[in-house]
Amino acid sequence: MAVGDVSMPHMHVVKGVKIGSTEAHVRYPNRRDLVVFEFAEKTHVAGVFTQNAFCAAPVQVSKAHLLEADPRYLVINTGNANAGTGVVGLNNAKQTCQTLADITGVTAAQILPFSTGVIGEQLPMPRLLAGLQPAVSDLNEAHWDAAATGIMTTDTTPKGASEQFKLDGVVYTMTGISKGAGMIRPNMATMLSFVATDAPIAKHLVQQLLSIAVNQSFNRITIDGDTSTNDSCIFAATGQAGGVEISTEQDVRYAAILEVFIRVMKRLAQLIVRDGEGATKFISVTVEGGLDTDECCEVAYSIAHSPLVKTAIFASDPNWGRILCAIGYAKIKNLDVEKVQVWLDEVQICKDGGAAADYTEEAGARVMQQTEMTIRVDLGRGHAKDTVYTCDLSYDYVKINADYRS
Repeated sequence: MAVGDVSMPHMHVVKGVKIGSTEAHVRYPNRRDLVVFEFAEKTHVAGVFTQNAFCAAPVQVSKAHLLEADPRYLVINTGNANAGTGVVGLNNAKQTCQTLADITGVTAAQILPFSTGVIGEQLPMPRLLAGLQPAVSDLNEAHWDAAATGIMTTDTTPKGASEQFKLDGVVYTMTGISKGAGMIRPNMATMLSFVATDAPIAKHLVQQLLSIAVNQSFNRITIDGDTSTNDSCIFAATGQAGGVEISTEQDVRYAAILEVFIRVMKRLAQLIVRDGEGATKFISVTVEGGLDTDECCEVAYSIAHSPLVKTAIFASDPNWGRILCAIGYAKIKNLDVEKVQVWLDEVQICKDGGAAADYTEEAGARVMQQTEMTIRVDLGRGHAKDTVYTCDLSYDYVKINADYRS
């Protein structure tokens, strides 16, 4: 059961984007599992991908195609990651692109493939290829909700975010979907995320905006510390809503779009944490007083990845020594522990490296019993600050992952 508000908003149409989906029976019966995005001509597309050395075949193909041509289509299957599948898997990803290209009249290089699901199994190509035409026939600008459901694996709920905003009198839209619930410690983005806007943005700025937004959203979440083989995040700017193209950072509209983009991306990223496999609590880990943001993130991730911290939170056990332990083994040179302060929400549990004089177990337990909380750490060595979002570790996480292939 997801934590907090995970409801789908009204998904505003993005001019220049159509989406279709179908039941291709890639792995599961009676559910949409194959999704196709169509972008208008002259759409600018950017992507960021997993840094896992065993990156999946579709990741390899998508990265190569982005360098060759302006993408017109995305094709996404769930139920099978097409990762750890060697040359056969690579050829299957390429064949998927070629078949969709033949159907739509574009080149194979103008198609980006994406897969998510079980690693190490070959795609059921006859079923997948047979599903491409029905997905194309379903193309419609209003099908964002169906797409959000069609890319799910162990997710318990579809994930979407959408905003409309006005620049120089023109109304623009930013809409996106994501999926992911386990194998989440993005080293770039998340399992899968697709965001589009109809604002006119120069090609070189599309990639720049994506990199900035990813670092403030998907690169600040973790569920279990595992970086997937298939992590991919795509941002498309169709320019179909009109207006003068934004071509420099100095354009006042650039900052406005970046603000909306970061907000949308943070919502999509946090939805993944809220729907973490077996999650019962949503946790913000804020570290301040660091020398730089890298140092703050090192400590935040150390806490967020600790099985002992995460299980204590699941049990509502204010065993704050586990938090200090995680701070201590983070790779921070010359950390003066006597300057470290730690809070659970507004309850200070550690002052100057030891137990706060007025701290009580009852106060700590009250915070731990909440479904949402913040662990705040002050390292006392600088002015940098950053936040990582995570969830607890419950019995159900083990059950879900023990049964995943069954």
